[in-house]
Amino acid sequence: MHKNRLPDLRNYEFEEVAFGELMQNRINKVLIVCSNYDFYMLEEDGRIDERIFNEYTDLNLRYPPNFVHANSAKRAIKLMAEVKIDLVITWLDIGNYNAFETSKEIKGAFPEVPIAALSFYSSELRSKLEKSNKGIIDTVFHWNGNVDIFLAIIKLTEDRMNAKRDINQIGVKAILMVEDSLKFYSRYLPIIYKILLKQTRAFMSEGLNEHRSMMLMRGRPKMLLATTYEEGLELFEKYKSNLLGVISDVNYFKDGKRDPEAGFEFLKYVRSSQRYFPFLIQSSDNNNEEKTHELKGKFLYKHSETLGTDLKNYINKYFSFGDFEFWDPEQMKVLAVVKNLSELQKALKTVSKASIAYHAKRSEYSKWLKSRALFPLANLFSNVEYDDFDDLEQIREFLIKAIRAYSIYRSKGVIVKFDKEKYDEYLGFARIGDGSLGGKGRGLAFIDSFLKRHKLFRKYEDVYISIPRTVVISTEVFDEFIERYDLIRFAANSNSDEEILNKFISKPLPQWVLEDIQAFLNIVKRPIAVRSSSVLEDSHFQPFAGVFATYMIPNTNDSQMLETLSNAIKSVMASAFFQASKAYLKATSHTIEEDKMAVILQELTGKQYDDIYYPNISGVARSINFYPIGNEKPNEGIANIALGLGEIIVGGGRSLRFSPYHPKKVLQLSSPDSTQRDTQQYFYGLDLDPKSYKVSINEGVNKKKVTLRQAKNHPSLKFVASTYDLQNNIIRPGVLHDGIRVVTFDNVLKYGSFPLPEILKDLLHVGQREMRNPIEIEFAVNLDVPKGQPRIFSFLQIRPIVESVVTNNELPEDFNVDDTIIYTESALGNGTYDYIKNFVYVKPETFNPANTREIAYAVENINKKFTDKDEQYILVGPGRWGSSDPWLGIPVIWPQISSAKIIVEAGLNDFRIDPSQGTHFFQNLTSFKVGYFTINPFMNDGSFDLDYLNKQEACYEDEYLRHICFKDPLTIIIEGKSNKAAIFKSGFKITRHLESLENSVDDLPPEGFM
Repeated sequence: MHKNRLPDLRNYEFEEVAFGELMQNRINKVLIVCSNYDFYMLEEDGRIDERIFNEYTDLNLRYPPNFVHANSAKRAIKLMAEVKIDLVITWLDIGNYNAFETSKEIKGAFPEVPIAALSFYSSELRSKLEKSNKGIIDTVFHWNGNVDIFLAIIKLTEDRMNAKRDINQIGVKAILMVEDSLKFYSRYLPIIYKILLKQTRAFMSEGLNEHRSMMLMRGRPKMLLATTYEEGLELFEKYKSNLLGVISDVNYFKDGKRDPEAGFEFLKYVRSSQRYFPFLIQSSDNNNEEKTHELKGKFLYKHSETLGTDLKNYINKYFSFGDFEFWDPEQMKVLAVVKNLSELQKALKTVSKASIAYHAKRSEYSKWLKSRALFPLANLFSNVEYDDFDDLEQIREFLIKAIRAYSIYRSKGVIVKFDKEKYDEYLGFARIGDGSLGGKGRGLAFIDSFLKRHKLFRKYEDVYISIPRTVVISTEVFDEFIERYDLIRFAANSNSDEEILNKFISKPLPQWVLEDIQAFLNIVKRPIAVRSSSVLEDSHFQPFAGVFATYMIPNTNDSQMLETLSNAIKSVMASAFFQASKAYLKATSHTIEEDKMAVILQELTGKQYDDIYYPNISGVARSINFYPIGNEKPNEGIANIALGLGEIIVGGGRSLRFSPYHPKKVLQLSSPDSTQRDTQQYFYGLDLDPKSYKVSINEGVNKKKVTLRQAKNHPSLKFVASTYDLQNNIIRPGVLHDGIRVVTFDNVLKYGSFPLPEILKDLLHVGQREMRNPIEIEFAVNLDVPKGQPRIFSFLQIRPIVESVVTNNELPEDFNVDDTIIYTESALGNGTYDYIKNFVYVKPETFNPANTREIAYAVENINKKFTDKDEQYILVGPGRWGSSDPWLGIPVIWPQISSAKIIVEAGLNDFRIDPSQGTHFFQNLTSFKVGYFTINPFMNDGSFDLDYLNKQEACYEDEYLRHICFKDPLTIIIEGKSNKAAIFKSGFKITRHLESLENSVDDLPPEGFM
């Protein structure tokens, strides 16, 4: 026993097959050299073009070749000089010796082009061929008037052209035929190729989608033809590790002379090293059958009336084509017949030990997989032997687990076409309908592909990095739903979100979609996130971050679940027409007809604690840090993480900010006081009560806000929390001490219990390189997993941070801060503005955190005026703009401030704020190239000349806001390299020439970005 030889399937890396590199050499154009009469017979009576085209179509083959004709060597050579010819087929017969001269002339002019000949064969022609055909005609075939031979000639030539690379470098399998009878191999080859190509059509279902199915076709087994013992032996030795079997005559040339035992000698040679290798002897002499059986081969009589059927049956059985039959040698019967990989796995759980052993000893599992082009799994099975296992149950368990591991592997990086009959737990990403995946859907598919390309899934020990199980309902479904009920006109004219939502909910989704969704529900066991994926979301130029709805629903697995999920899907579709969405579309010069909505169904990462469900860590990370602190560098990136659902981060609530390169240096944790004050006090989880989800325009309808005190008994806290020791004023790691729980993520960031910083460094680096643009990613982590199972890092989203380098703007060297209204050294952006006249600020003297919702409403009203006039303005206010927590800032959403071109977050004496990176709001600021300043003047962090503004006459003023209309545009400069920026007072002139950048601010990325 060699048990230690068995691979560890938990961390086994399958090698991807480069199907796209197979069959690089194809026959596209065939030149037929023959008399006009012969070609007329082919063209009119044989209908060669039509027959070959139909043959290719019936066998699901692409690229049928075109045929051209020349009636002499001179015309052929002239034609070949003008048109690329891949194969020449000529006619031979004993009465026309000029055919050899014709071929010789063509070969002399174009030595690399293969030449095949068709002939009414005779013994005289054999003699002529042996004497005169040295390196001229590559293969001769018997012509009996059946154009099927053309398919065999073309495919055999392609196989010969591609064999060296495809078989030995990539692992495609092959069948070797050793036969010198022109008549018989001309009969065999068309039969075998039809078997091969029909076998290929049968295993296309393993391709997961149409593209992968077509790629699999390139992996079909090849045919190799030898006509002498030496040729056969050479091909066998060259390709034996990838041969499915040998078909051989008995009597052919060996050592330069005809040998009536040559086939048997070949069989003996093969049997000396491979006991169970399939070897078929076919002979015109029935007396050879007994000796064939003695040598453990199989026999076919060449003159059998059923030769074609017998050959087909042998290939299907012994080359493992067709279905796999589990044979029990003790019961002497077939226990199960399976057609695909999924059925094979199921059957392995129930068939007898004797059957498991019978096929394992003969390596028949790997043979069957090889014949179906499932090379990675076949190679795994080939690398283990029967004697490597302790018992038969261990073999059964290994086979089942290996198929499971491969099924998961092959679905990674592939957009599977959803099939309700075949959808199973191994499929990671599938698409319902043939439309677009939308922006988020494309991003998820892209993530899945680059995780596979860079082998990141299992790079870290006991960690599995992947996207959650995902099904995208494509825009085809959206289009069908909208058109069937003529909803576009209704949605365009309605100004009520509630009215639009109710209208959508009242209409049923198409029946075929509901059937697919039910198949998805039959597999999924966790809660489901229903996310928008508009075609306009997460594009390189205008990412619509957080504009459309996301709903989360508990998975009750009851009869109501289909209706609940269906309503959530329709709610997401309806959100494309809500007022906020329309305002966003208008701001970006789009119409509602352009905005097509795909919908993502995704398993929620996390675990159930009491009556809620949430991940241990949610986070947002960016590959560029616009606010480096201490020794952080801009191009090292930045991350914000939180306990629970990510809503607290994207909504601008408190989360923990850290650099993946400096995870132990967290500003918020610099003292016990700041740890208490600046870390999370609450988190969000999904309410698992089935009645908690109701149709609503509020996507947070069933999300529970939970305080740390309420969750003090949740096991999740042990992974992310520390304890504040009030008596000693210190923070103690973990939750084993008495005191107040604080979310520090010390176990992860300080003590390395989970490699989060390393994973983020990898993903940000690879993701930015793949997108050729700075990126933002969203993720969730489940650390609370059963013993022996890997922790889960779920990669949820990737989108570009829109920026471009146009000009390097610099502040004047000798400017005076007294000449500025606002000066900051914490600015996002890069550019010069000289066209903004409007300045709106929240009046500090009347500001009260309790009134932030009223202030948001006032800002929305004034923003509408600028939007209507197509003007832009500067907006200044205390705290975080766009915060979901009204006690941290003014809770506006993007449409409420969409015309602001410069936004300033200004701290007050009792209202200090930090930059709110990592939010959807923040993403939109950068996407629209909005200048973004942070100042805390009371801490000498920037300056704000409020007295200057108060002295200016207001063109509008209310309880909360003051709007100043300057006569002349203000000069605004953002210095991207240094993050410094200034808004100069009216009338200030810069003596040097300004590089104006009309209507935009461009972020200057750090060195090394582009």
